[in-house]
Amino acid sequence: MGHRQGRRFGSFSAGFMGGMGMGGGAFRAGRRLASGDLQLVLLALLAERASHGYELIKALQERSDGFYSPSPGMVYPALTWLEEMGYARVTSEGVRKLYSITEAGCGYLTENQGAADAMLSQLEQIGRKMGRLREVFGGDDEDADWRELAAVRRELQQAVREKRRSTAEEKSRIISILKQAVAQIRVKG
Repeated sequence: MGHRQGRRFGSFSAGFMGGMGMGGGAFRAGRRLASGDLQLVLLALLAERASHGYELIKALQERSDGFYSPSPGMVYPALTWLEEMGYARVTSEGVRKLYSITEAGCGYLTENQGAADAMLSQLEQIGRKMGRLREVFGGDDEDADWRELAAVRRELQQAVREKRRSTAEEKSRIISILKQAVAQIRVKG
């Protein structure tokens, strides 16, 4: 536990939005938290209530109004780390696992509460900004379009993840398709 206490929470909390538009700090390279930051955010959510992994993913999506949607491939290893460190316990409910915070987890969270609060606050600020952007670029009638766009984006991410271990030729084909899609999206209609 000792060497993990001083994790790099500063990179997230010290400029998450500063000078980088919608995603500075930890989101600089994309909509992804560093693993230590994600672990701490998940622990903070578990302090609010015991949850399944899927519920934690949905909670982060909701807090950020869809901006941050961690993949199961990010969340479940983070939850496993929390369990291995003794910060979370797992109770099996059939095929599902219910995660809850432990006393050691509460202590760790208390030591890092400022960073956890800053990250959750920034996710909520992004959610509010995304909501305002949706209002500017479209009214209630367009909410369905935004949801459909988000769903298609998630499908695309999943399809690309599924091809992660493809041949070089297949990866080249996928890159070509995505570049064509980007060019088509940018064409003014």
